[in-house]
Amino acid sequence: MGAAGAGRDLEALRREIGIGCYARHIFLCTHGDCAPEAASQEAWRYLKTRLRQLGLADAAGGVFRSRASCLRICKEGPIALVYPEGTWYRRCTPDVLERIIQEHLLGGRPVAEHAFAANPLPASE
Repeated sequence: MGAAGAGRDLEALRREIGIGCYARHIFLCTHGDCAPEAASQEAWRYLKTRLRQLGLADAAGGVFRSRASCLRICKEGPIALVYPEGTWYRRCTPDVLERIIQEHLLGGRPVAEHAFAANPLPASE
C-alpha cells in the first residue's frame, strides 16, 4: 500500500478520499510519447491545483483525478479523458484544461474544439 494508505484499511481509505461520491473522473496522461515530459507535468500540476482551488477535489459531487502513465494515444498530448461521458481530449495545456474545467467539469458540456473521441459509459440499469 502506498504512503497515502499506510496504516488504514481499504474501506476507511475509500471513505476518506470519497470514492463513490464524485460526479466526474478525469484521467491525465503524464508519461509516454504523447507530449514532452515537462508539458505533461505542468498540465498535471495545473489540474491538481485548479481542482483544489475550485473546491472540486475531495468533495461530494466533485471531480476525482487520476494520473495515467499511458492512455495509448501517443500523439497530440497531453491526453485527458473525462468520465462518465468518456470524452477524450488532446493538447491539454493549462489553458485547454481550464476550458475543460469550466465548460465540461463545471458546466457539463464537453469542449468540442479540443475533443477527438467519445466513449461514454453505459447508463446504470
